[in-house]
Amino acid sequence: QVQLVESGGGLVQAGGSLTLSCAASGGTFSSYTMGWFRQAPGKEREFVAAITRAGGVTYYADSVKGRFTISRDNAKNTVYLQMNSLKPEDTAVHYCAGAAGRAFYTSTYVKTEAEYGYWGQGTQVTVSA
Repeated sequence: QVQLVESGGGLVQAGGSLTLSCAASGGTFSSYTMGWFRQAPGKEREFVAAITRAGGVTYYADSVKGRFTISRDNAKNTVYLQMNSLKPEDTAVHYCAGAAGRAFYTSTYVKTEAEYGYWGQGTQVTVSA
């Protein structure tokens, strides 16, 4: 089973950038579809971005499309979330997650929280106005 540890969160001004990292251990990282989710105070956890096993296909929530970029380095067992043009509404705990239960993940599956069996502890991102 894979263990996931996020890092890179912090406090940034609106318009700034942050890069989150998620390091995996204990499993075959390249066999997992990886996703990023976030949860703001008082709100449900929501999908942010996902990337397929080989990194060839990416998916984004409409709210972050054009500002965030998900990528992965299977040699380093790490998935990244580059966040640019940050807004106060991006403030949330950001989680990485891994999914390996299906041979193929459609755009619907990758956006579904229940598809992910492995989760990190989360990293806080705070964007000030």
